[in-house]
Amino acid sequence: MWQWASATGILVFGLGSALHALLNKRDPRAALNWIFICLLVPGFGGVAYWILGVNRIRTKAKGWREEGRFSLGAARDYTAFHVEGDTDNSGQDISSFMLLSEKVCRTPLLAGNSVVPLFNGEEAYPAMLEAIEKAKKHVFVCTYIFDTDDAGLLFVKALGEAAGRGVDVRVIIDAIGERYSRPRVRKLLKEYKSVRVARFLPLAISLRGLRLNLRNHRKLLTVDGEVGFTGGMNIGQRHMVEDEKNKNRTADVHFKLLGPVVSSLEDMFYEDWGFSTGEKAPVQKVEAKVAGDALCRSVPDGPNEDFEVLQWMIVGALSCANHHVRIMTPYFIPGRELLSALHAAALRGVQVDIMLPAKNNLPIVKWASRAFYPEVTRYGCRVYLQPPPFNHSKVIVIDSHYTILGSANLDPRSLRLNFEYNLEVFDEKLAARLTEHFERLREKSELIDSDTYIRSGFFARTRDSVAKLGAPYL
Repeated sequence: MWQWASATGILVFGLGSALHALLNKRDPRAALNWIFICLLVPGFGGVAYWILGVNRIRTKAKGWREEGRFSLGAARDYTAFHVEGDTDNSGQDISSFMLLSEKVCRTPLLAGNSVVPLFNGEEAYPAMLEAIEKAKKHVFVCTYIFDTDDAGLLFVKALGEAAGRGVDVRVIIDAIGERYSRPRVRKLLKEYKSVRVARFLPLAISLRGLRLNLRNHRKLLTVDGEVGFTGGMNIGQRHMVEDEKNKNRTADVHFKLLGPVVSSLEDMFYEDWGFSTGEKAPVQKVEAKVAGDALCRSVPDGPNEDFEVLQWMIVGALSCANHHVRIMTPYFIPGRELLSALHAAALRGVQVDIMLPAKNNLPIVKWASRAFYPEVTRYGCRVYLQPPPFNHSKVIVIDSHYTILGSANLDPRSLRLNFEYNLEVFDEKLAARLTEHFERLREKSELIDSDTYIRSGFFARTRDSVAKLGAPYL
């Protein structure tokens, strides 16, 4: 009797879980996978689905916003920039794309900013440390990896000394990212009693703690609401590329921000701090100081958003491109939507150049990326492989005026799973500076086409195709 009742209960549980996946999963491939798992292994499959397959983070975050706990851009003295017509200096009408990003993002477009690229740790770290040393009110740091090597210890010391001066110092560290080095930076920071440290989704035996896939990949540093830094750079000696003895040299580009957009970075930090600690975000008014001519929009993305924000932004930007698209990313595993947008741009006569590292720190990701080369280049997109050191930069420049920069890679993990932070920037000076950087790297890079890939050999192509099967999960 009990055996029949148990079997019936497990079967009903599996059917119910499969039905929930059918009705709630947006991606039909994900829905089909979970339905099979729930039906083929009714007990275990159903439990796995409710632990790993249901996104409770989006529901909780949405509820918090409705309560007013987090509202990026709200209760701030922002000067939003609304476009009604042709505003680009080169005569291109970009109002349609501005309308798209206005609808997709929950943040305003802000005028009066300065965005300065900082290449590698040699340029970025001194500027960041100087800002921390000059802090008078608060320093907020959010990073995925915070190594405790020579470079990391400089930041630990600077943050500790700032806290000792009475500065409000808060640091968010991803619970997986902190495990990249020992001793863990959280332990070192806690030696300074005044430094407040929070872990993002710490590992634990709970529904929340089992979310290994949902990591905070954002890189944010703000000081006193006046200066901010963001981009693709973590904190660690690996980004000191001029040190030839450094075995893990990793090139990257970070950005120094001045102007109203810095408050957007702080709002993003407060949202993550509240998510990690349960504390309410403070309501404060900040006088927006004009610092330059750049128009910037904060683009937060992650499993707590209603849309796949960044992917929509990139697809929209590609559809607005008129002349040239330059993409630099360390991990390139495009989905069908992005591939279609790249092909459509190329077929319209837009020159699409994609810069990837020849040497990758994640072999299986490199193999999966290689398997896409023939399809990517089929309609005219050009793929270049940059020689070492490994380039970790994440930048998209479109025509002569538009840039997307930040922490996200062009792979399923960044576009669907990670919490990412990016900026869209309308600024011809920044676009020109990054275009110059891109072209300088392109001159020493190898152009890859279908014939080149075929000559790589049967074994390599088979290995790459097997790796490609796992593309949705890499």
